[in-house]
Amino acid sequence: MELSQLLQPVIEIARESGQVILDIYQRGDFEKNIKSDDTPVTSADMAAHKLVTERLSALTPDIPVLSEEDASVPLEERETWTRYWLVDPLDGTQEFIAGSGDFATIIALVENNQPIMGVVYGPVSGVSYYAAKGLGAWKVMPDGEKVRLSIMKHDGDVKSLSIAISRRQNIKAITERLAPSLNYNLVPLGSAALKSCLVAEGAVDCYLRLGPTGEWDTAATQCIVEESGGRILDTTLSPLSYNERDSLENPNFIVMGDTDLPWRDIVRLEG
Repeated sequence: MELSQLLQPVIEIARESGQVILDIYQRGDFEKNIKSDDTPVTSADMAAHKLVTERLSALTPDIPVLSEEDASVPLEERETWTRYWLVDPLDGTQEFIAGSGDFATIIALVENNQPIMGVVYGPVSGVSYYAAKGLGAWKVMPDGEKVRLSIMKHDGDVKSLSIAISRRQNIKAITERLAPSLNYNLVPLGSAALKSCLVAEGAVDCYLRLGPTGEWDTAATQCIVEESGGRILDTTLSPLSYNERDSLENPNFIVMGDTDLPWRDIVRLEG
């Protein structure tokens, strides 16, 4: 299938997953466990994982699916994949448990180690974000209103920036990296994907992430952000890699809107 043909079915899968998550969230009846990496997982994560992997496998039987909840596929097998689905069934599990509403289902299509399609659906807001390479990035409201996404641009000197941060991030670790002369507004949110989408729609200037994330946290939003005019880079300002290492853990990264800004002066980056 062409990307344009795949988009709508994948959006529907994300929405269906979101509804499963939302039903469990509203009932408040879920099981919680701790994974081997000391991160939480709930029965909602697993229900969404089952639905998304089954639906994607039925939609494209020849394309493998790699989900956060079943990510033990060795590199020697993964590196044979030219195309694969990369999924976080429930991004923001801690927020789901805490009851903040800041969580999402994320689905990306990766080809030759680069994301070429991304879908993010927020079950509580009912808002969808999606993009495909060369087709632009879009936001769809619950009433069906569709808006093309575009990052925030600046003219002249930058005196103030809006920066999305994790609701559970050490704020001092973030502020210590910001230029002392900069006025900034910190916007806390839970889901990594939803914060990146804020950059894509021009609601904030950047999202700085310090701490562990997985490739499934950034693949979909990398496509969305890039199609909106932004970039996602690590803190040496190098591109993120996908399916090229044994580990699926990301380095620290920055989601930047206006790429013409002097980011090395704004944020103290590594390298």
